Amino acid sequence: MDYSKIMADPVDGTRIGHLYTRAVSRPDLPSVRDAYGAFIRQTDWQYDLLTRPVSKGGYGVTVTVTEADPYPDADAMFADVREGRLRVYATSPDQAHPILSADQNDRFRAVHDYFGHFVSGRGFDRHGEEAAWVCHSRLYYGPAVRAMTTETRAQSSTFIWINGGKEFPPQKAVLLPEWVSTVPVKWLV
Repeated sequence: MDYSKIMADPVDGTRIGHLYTRAVSRPDLPSVRDAYGAFIRQTDWQYDLLTRPVSKGGYGVTVTVTEADPYPDADAMFADVREGRLRVYATSPDQAHPILSADQNDRFRAVHDYFGHFVSGRGFDRHGEEAAWVCHSRLYYGPAVRAMTTETRAQSSTFIWINGGKEFPPQKAVLLPEWVSTVPVKWLV
């Protein structure tokens, strides 16, 4: 797949951002808990693969959690990854998640930066976030795809299209409609 051609759609992005903004976090619902449970297990498997030594079948990337935003841009992150390192910005206390622990959230940030942004070769702008979601979502299956989409596409759509890139939205445990988690056919050809 050529991820360089993926472009965020402002109509879909705005619609998704409004859905996320209006959604009520429901960590108590069995469907949400099940989806996030699957998401956590699949993310942990990806993290293990990412950090496992090459001699043991992994990618051998050393992940470090930092207290400050570690990269000025995606190119700096890509250069670091090529050297076998990846730094992720620590989950701050004011961004606590209703289901994920800070460690689980940080592990997801690492696998998303690697399997989404690095693998797709795309940065952190609106088009790069959409491409990273398309690329990384292909590693999830079952209900975990919807949880992963909430954590990526829905949050970035809210940040970009609703909040004008100024304020990250609050973390929520919610499953948006199925269509939000479906990769548009135009990106699959």
